[in-house]
Amino acid sequence: MDGVQTQRQSAREHAQALVWPGRRSEHFRTLPPPALESWLGAAELPEAYTDSGWTLQEQSAAGVTASHLSALDPAQRGTLFADLPSPDDDRAAPFAWAHRALCTAGFHLSVAATGEPLVLHLNHAATGAVEAPLLMLEVQEGARLVLLEQHDFGAHEGGVAQNLIAHIHVARGAHVQHLRIVAPGAQDRVAHHVHVALDADAYYAQALASIGSGYHLQRNTVALSGKGAESRHAGLVLTAGKALDYQMYGDLLAPHTRHQVETLTLASGKAKTVANAYARIAPGSDEADVFQRLTGVALEGQPHMQLRPHLEILHDAVQAVHGATWGALPEDALFYARQRGLDDATARSLIIEGMARAVLGRCMGETLDNPEAPFTQWLDGPWLHEAIARQWGAAGESIRG
Repeated sequence: MDGVQTQRQSAREHAQALVWPGRRSEHFRTLPPPALESWLGAAELPEAYTDSGWTLQEQSAAGVTASHLSALDPAQRGTLFADLPSPDDDRAAPFAWAHRALCTAGFHLSVAATGEPLVLHLNHAATGAVEAPLLMLEVQEGARLVLLEQHDFGAHEGGVAQNLIAHIHVARGAHVQHLRIVAPGAQDRVAHHVHVALDADAYYAQALASIGSGYHLQRNTVALSGKGAESRHAGLVLTAGKALDYQMYGDLLAPHTRHQVETLTLASGKAKTVANAYARIAPGSDEADVFQRLTGVALEGQPHMQLRPHLEILHDAVQAVHGATWGALPEDALFYARQRGLDDATARSLIIEGMARAVLGRCMGETLDNPEAPFTQWLDGPWLHEAIARQWGAAGESIRG
């Protein structure tokens, strides 16, 4: 335990020594996060193992190995952090060191090839007012995985401060579709960092449905290090009078890699949102392909939106497209909806939901032809409709107030 305490204290000192991301930071200047102290929690260790917060519904499924590891036990802590890269060179290094200082437990999930796609439901429930969850996912060579990840923040007085880090490794020829649903409360402060590493011919698609809060950061990094690796990312941002910062960093390191990013920000009231997409094509990455499309729609009020596509191209034989557009709901669509007898509120809600479904659907498109597919069932379920309705109602109250 003394060794663990020393490691935690060292991580705390690393975090305190670094310049905390703020308005002087290129990547955090628009929505600077709350101060470091908000994410560190108590310096004292708990007496015993604390719940990691992760629950896997299909833990006994064939090909699945799942384990909860204590970061308070020296051996298990070593297993948790042994293969993780040092955060020193990362732009969000202060978050990473704060995470190591506070993390008390993690969840390790390994998925092997079974010949059939595996469908897993992974839930995380907040375990305290300040926490640092850790997820490690290994998708082995040739495996096929559909992962639905959902977060429950509960009711904590003053909100939850959650600094989550996930490391996902997709081995050669493996195929992953990942739906992430993150809907914190208005007072919650959320920072999620998802790191993805793709080997040759690996495929990873992530669709994120997220809601703004007091502070909300969704930061994704993906390293396409193997020839023929492909990643797709769709970010749906719903925020009425709150904040959400979506950051996507893609590093194309090998030939014939492909990286696609599409975001839709639906903001209202005095919301503050950022969609920041950055892609780097490394030397020698023949026929690499990057596509970035960032869209923002102001529903009501005067939301502040920043859409920032960015390319760094260090090789000639590549394809790269990026763009950003923002505006209001399309008047022609509203007109045709009203012509069919719909009232204004219903027409707007249907159009908003249709735009949201389209963005998420393009990321997970190959599943939409199958009504039994998990993603299709979720998309046809109540979550999206109810989330839009809640945000629309919150926007109306904010504007009327």
